[in-house]
Amino acid sequence: MRLKPALIVTMLLTASVASNRTICMAEDAHQLVMLGRQLNRDDVAALEKELQEKPDDIESRTKLLGYYFINERNDAAAKTAKQRHILWLIKNAPEAEVLGLPYSYVHKIINPEGYDQARQSWLHVIEKSPENLSILQNASRFFLVQDPQIAEKLLLKGKSLDAKNPHWSVSLGQLYSLQLRQHPTEPEQTAIAEKAFQQYEQAYNLSDEEGKDALLSYLAKTAFAAHRMEDAKKYARQMLGNQTPGWNLGNRIHNGHLVLGRIALAAGDIDEAKSQLILAGKTCGSPQLDSFGPNMLLAKELLERGETAVVLEYFELCKTFWKSPHQELDRWIDDVKSNRIPQFGGNLAY
Repeated sequence: MRLKPALIVTMLLTASVASNRTICMAEDAHQLVMLGRQLNRDDVAALEKELQEKPDDIESRTKLLGYYFINERNDAAAKTAKQRHILWLIKNAPEAEVLGLPYSYVHKIINPEGYDQARQSWLHVIEKSPENLSILQNASRFFLVQDPQIAEKLLLKGKSLDAKNPHWSVSLGQLYSLQLRQHPTEPEQTAIAEKAFQQYEQAYNLSDEEGKDALLSYLAKTAFAAHRMEDAKKYARQMLGNQTPGWNLGNRIHNGHLVLGRIALAAGDIDEAKSQLILAGKTCGSPQLDSFGPNMLLAKELLERGETAVVLEYFELCKTFWKSPHQELDRWIDDVKSNRIPQFGGNLAY
C-alpha cells in the first residue's frame, strides 16, 4: 500500500462496480465531494429527486454530502439531510469510500442523537460482516476520535486479517498519538507514545519508499515522546539527509530540525535548540505547511525559557511560506512583544 498525503491525492473520476452499486475510489469520492460543494439549491433538488428513482446512485449521494457538509452549520435541513444520507450509506453501501472521509462523520457532542444512530448502524454492519476490510477501515475512521476503544478494536481486527498492509499500523499509530493529548503527564504519556512508536515502526517496515518517507516525522516525534532519544535523533537525521525534491521535502526540513531542537533543549543545550529552530524556519514549505502553518512546540518551549528574540526571528521566517488568512503570526508577534506566550492551538500538534 502506498501512503499518500491527504492534501495531494490524485483526483480521478473513474469508478468501479461492486454489488451492483457504483463504489468510488477514495480519490474519486474526494473529487465528487468537491463537485458537490459547488452545487446550488436547484442542483440539490434535482439530485434528491433522481435518488428517489435510483437510490443506489452512490456518486449522487457523495456529491450531496459535499453540499450538506458545508451548509449544515447554518441550515437545519442540510444537517438532517446529511444525516439521512450517511445512515443510508452505512446500512446499504458500507464499503463506499466517502464513508472513510470526514464528510461522513457525525460529531458526538454537537449532534449526539445523530451520532448514536450512526454508531448503532456501524456496529450492526460490523456484526454482520466482521471480516470485511473495507467496512473495518471505514468504521474505524468514523470512531477514531470519538470512540477510540471501538476504533482500536476494529483496527487490531483489520491488522490481524491483513497483516502485510501498513494502513492498520499507521491508523493505530494515529489513534495512540491522539491519546497523547489526553494524557499530558507521566507515566501514561510515555506508555502511550511507546505504543504509537511501535505501530509507526511496524508500518514503516511494511511500506514502500514513499510510505517510509511520509512516516519519518511520526516516528521521530513519537520516539521523542517515548524518551527514545537515539531513535528520535536517527529518524530526524534521516529526514534531513534526504534532499529529494517533492511534496515532502519542506516537511522533512521543518520537522527534522524541530525534533533535533527539542532533543537539544531536553539535554539543556539552549543554543543548539535555538539554532535548530531557525533552521526549521528556513524550510521551503510544503502543501501542509503552507496550509496549516508551522509547528510551534519548540518555539513555545523556548518562550517558556525567556528566549523571545529567536522565536520572533522564527515567526518572520515562517511568513515566507505561510500566508495565514487570519494573521495568526502577526497576533503571535504582538503577544510575544507584550511578554505573553501565544495560544498556538493546533499548531502545537501539526
